[in-house]
Amino acid sequence: MHDEQFQPDPVAVAILRASMLHVPFDGWGEAALIAGAADAGHDAAAVHTAFPRGAIDAIALHSRLADQSMVDAFLALPERPEKVHLTIRALVLLRLEIAQPDKDAVRRALSLLAMPANAKLSAKLLYETVDAMWRAAGQRDTSFSFYTKRGSLAAVYSATVLAWLADNSGNLDGTVDFLDRRLADIARIPKITKPVRTVISAGERIANSFMQGLAKRHSR
Repeated sequence: MHDEQFQPDPVAVAILRASMLHVPFDGWGEAALIAGAADAGHDAAAVHTAFPRGAIDAIALHSRLADQSMVDAFLALPERPEKVHLTIRALVLLRLEIAQPDKDAVRRALSLLAMPANAKLSAKLLYETVDAMWRAAGQRDTSFSFYTKRGSLAAVYSATVLAWLADNSGNLDGTVDFLDRRLADIARIPKITKPVRTVISAGERIANSFMQGLAKRHSR
């Protein structure tokens, strides 16, 4: 399942991309999707076919297309980092650079995904993003570290996205600094004292269980 090529409906993609001009004004909803469909030469019926659950389906497609674009952009780099932590850093930053033009739409999307009814989809999309990052970095093992790596990256990526949303500078400089500090924190974990490691280990066990459950559902 993980390695299957993502092949979205081209009509849905066309409607979504045209709708992105309307989302900052109309929000993620039927009005923006119908306006986007009209711009792309489709009627309202096409919107309901492409996005049966409405905006939440459009948000999911937007996230998956961004994941795909991130991996494609990484593979197209003339020189890719050799070290894994630098590879992950590059992938996170590519993901945010891709999202930068649609920052307001992403902010609105996260507000919808934060609603209790959308918690399962929100977690699944986060899992898909960090899984795509680790796989692009060449980490395809299925040992216990599979979940540890994804749980750790999920925490770092989520925190970095929030820092990115709060950064109104117009560039990624502040976000880059934040990400580098979070990655440095992870690198220092093996060196810190035992009581703190115990607390972190408890947190990691929770994250690992969470990511393992997501992986099982995702592979069905």
